[in-house]
Amino acid sequence: MTGKPSDTARDPGRGEESRGLVFNIQKFSLHDGSGIRTLVFLQGCPLACRWCSNPEGQARLPVLAFDVNKCIGTVECDGCLQACAEKAITLSEDGRVRIERELCDDCGKCADACPSMALTLMGRTMSVDEVMDVVEEDSSFYARSGGGLTLSGGEPLSQAGFAVELLKAARSRGIDTALETSGHCRWEDLKDVCGHLDQVFFDIKSVDGAKHEDYIGVGNRLILGNLRKLCEHFPDLTIVVRTPIIPGFNDSPEDVAAVAAFVKDLPGSRRHEILPYHGFGAPKYRQLGWEYPLGDLEPPTEEQMSRLREVAGAVPAG
Repeated sequence: MTGKPSDTARDPGRGEESRGLVFNIQKFSLHDGSGIRTLVFLQGCPLACRWCSNPEGQARLPVLAFDVNKCIGTVECDGCLQACAEKAITLSEDGRVRIERELCDDCGKCADACPSMALTLMGRTMSVDEVMDVVEEDSSFYARSGGGLTLSGGEPLSQAGFAVELLKAARSRGIDTALETSGHCRWEDLKDVCGHLDQVFFDIKSVDGAKHEDYIGVGNRLILGNLRKLCEHFPDLTIVVRTPIIPGFNDSPEDVAAVAAFVKDLPGSRRHEILPYHGFGAPKYRQLGWEYPLGDLEPPTEEQMSRLREVAGAVPAG
């Protein structure tokens, strides 16, 4: 991907609030809110984090992914070749299917013709009721575990109107609600969704604005300001601040201490978690035809994480 967004929130596009773009619904999550949860991933994100775990969610429109390991080959099947009017699907010298990304318009016709699901169009339009039908399939698990629905992305507030309608629908059904956000959004949209939330997970990756823009594509003033307003306006809301530890970016004691100091100076009650980098998103970049920006970067060791947690815990409150 090329180019960097400016340090302003994108227009969330609140026209069709009862329908939105969803690129994944993941059941039985245990790490994104209390209890057993269903994660609904909404398309679109104003950030371009180099370590993004869900790069398919960055675009505002559906994108085509190709998993070469699932392709059964053109001897048994040439459906994708026949389906592509743009001639964006060709064969390499060794007879493997190849996508010419500069020709592909992400129409999804090749994915419809692929019996092995090697080709997948990531992102589909769903109504609030369609999403909630899937979420409610596991309502008995929520009741027993204290779980519920978590909106993630991408950045769910890129589709703020749809996010609000989903949260309202969940609340009306007695389902606990949570949101994972980068905080890079309009304050009005964040304020709107918080009226329908039980928990918020808010990422603060760095308080160094220049470093933040270099690694993530946008500055951090809007993000830091939104978190402060969130804590001021919603003192009773469960707020968890998360910092992913990325080697070479924010893994020094000074980086962690600076974030911890900012968080501890915020009003109200909130928890701060630091989480280790992982490269789980790297295969998705290959499937999208993109180069993974961090290459073979190794995650921090448990010993390093333990030391950084001690640093964060030792920072006095402001």
